[in-house]
Amino acid sequence: MKKVLVFIIWFVSVITLNGQAEKKITILHTNDLHSHIIGFGPESAYTPLTINDDKTVGGFARIATIIKAEKENNQGTTLVIDAGDFLMGTLFPSLEKETGFQLRLMKSMEYDVTCLGNHEFDYGPEWLAAVINTSVGKGEIPSILIGNAMFDKKDMRDDALEKLFSNNIIIRKMILTRDGIKFGFFSILGKDAVKDAPHAAPVTFDKQSSFARKMVKELRDEKCDIIICVSHSGVTKEKNGEWGGEDIELAKAVKGIDLIIGGHTHTKLDQPVIVNGVPIVQTGEYGQFVGRLSLTYSNGKLRVDDYKLIPVDDKIMGDNKINQLITEQKERITTEILNPLGFNYDKPITETDFTLEGNETGDFMASNLGPLVADAIQFYVNRHGGKGTDVSMVAAGVLRDRILPGILTAPDIFRVMSLGSGEDDVLGYALSRMYVTGKELKNILEILQVAYKSSPDNYCYYSGIRIEYDPDKGLLKKIKKIDIVHSDGRVVNVDFSKKNKTLYSVTANSYMLEFMGIIKKMSFGLINVSPKDEAGNKIKDMKTAVIDMDENRAGVQEGKEWLALVEFLGSMRDTNGNGITDIDKKYAVPVKCLFQVKTK
Repeated sequence: MKKVLVFIIWFVSVITLNGQAEKKITILHTNDLHSHIIGFGPESAYTPLTINDDKTVGGFARIATIIKAEKENNQGTTLVIDAGDFLMGTLFPSLEKETGFQLRLMKSMEYDVTCLGNHEFDYGPEWLAAVINTSVGKGEIPSILIGNAMFDKKDMRDDALEKLFSNNIIIRKMILTRDGIKFGFFSILGKDAVKDAPHAAPVTFDKQSSFARKMVKELRDEKCDIIICVSHSGVTKEKNGEWGGEDIELAKAVKGIDLIIGGHTHTKLDQPVIVNGVPIVQTGEYGQFVGRLSLTYSNGKLRVDDYKLIPVDDKIMGDNKINQLITEQKERITTEILNPLGFNYDKPITETDFTLEGNETGDFMASNLGPLVADAIQFYVNRHGGKGTDVSMVAAGVLRDRILPGILTAPDIFRVMSLGSGEDDVLGYALSRMYVTGKELKNILEILQVAYKSSPDNYCYYSGIRIEYDPDKGLLKKIKKIDIVHSDGRVVNVDFSKKNKTLYSVTANSYMLEFMGIIKKMSFGLINVSPKDEAGNKIKDMKTAVIDMDENRAGVQEGKEWLALVEFLGSMRDTNGNGITDIDKKYAVPVKCLFQVKTK
């Protein structure tokens, strides 16, 4: 009897120990949501509370349903994590400083952790701090990791953000205990993401690998069982077909990380990339997928059991409560943002039966969207911008979304060019105009012909210009002829000899015109462009180059790229007689190097 009792005690002990040793974990994750709170595209087709009746993807109401179902059905622990750039990309951030809506919404969806990406800094650290303060003041938010950000002790512009850090509202690391497991989290902003965050100043960022080693050590010292890096750095496919990028290098360089949940590069990984035993995952962009990583923690080791991307589409019925919150915020956007501009959130602007695309992540050299936007700017400025413009240009890097077939509203068009802000209350970079000589214009175009090779963001689309060039010639010798082509058909040849002092106007968004300042660096000192005003005076502050779209009103009435596109599309013909204009079919077929003619 005594032996039987000992056996039973031993048997129960083994079961108990095994139960403690092997535990199931599910990680649900997203990245680069960019405030795509409503499913797209177009948004007018989005029906979150019914299924199988539209082709839209994404939408927070649908994501909420996925999270809820997973938490109800999963064994063990389920964590919900976002890898940054949760803000910026739609009209929703326009009211974030006043409402703190999105972070509170994500908490209602049961997100546990998110981190700051580069786009959270788009309007500067003061704006970001205001958003977080408002969010916290109105309710609960997910834990926010600030990663390797460093504050400037002498500059006041980051004081509000630093105070949030001092008050533990944003944190460098966090420990979350679930089912007896201590999860340690930290985040980093990668080198490329830092480069894409110019408005983060005076905030700077510590070296990624050394910071990661420090966080791993501290979390291990605090007896964390599993350490997760939420990395806004990313992975990319190399020319040899292998995976590369900063997350790959991080896994190689820093020991002790158990899992990297990535973002920034908008890379859709159908399976984890395993580097030195560390799984690296990423879901793509805009909430089109929710990543689901199934893990087992046993005897101090983490094992990947399964991974899949859950499509966020019309097969999923959205959460009614979350959808109601979104609808209320959408109505506020209509009242406070769109109505003053003469728009309504759901009012049709135009329609199309073909896709327009081609940003820096696609075949940007064969884009039909880039030329359309350049033509829209040219149309808009020559209609409203006083002296008009000779040339308009737009960079691939500011084209953030495609235009998909269907009826388009203002929010759909805004998503195409959603970056930046000006000095007014309307989202988007202001359109600016500068004047250059014929020789300077040639030099700008020469450099831009090669600048995209280092970064596809720099590839430019033009309107109002025709160029003949010889691709076989060397640097600064490719362009043979430049013509300015006016809307009335007039063609003016540009004399780019040194003796020609005629000035030609160039229009682009304010951020891109500032780019002209680095032409000298990109040309190894061979070229120095001096942006001028109409009178030929050197522009000392690019803010003075912002175009006033209505000189009869007090102050400067800024023009925006997305407003130019709205007006241009609204001016097109209604070809099917349904009262909605149709995008001109000439933009249906992408044409490589639309503005160039090769010569031998």
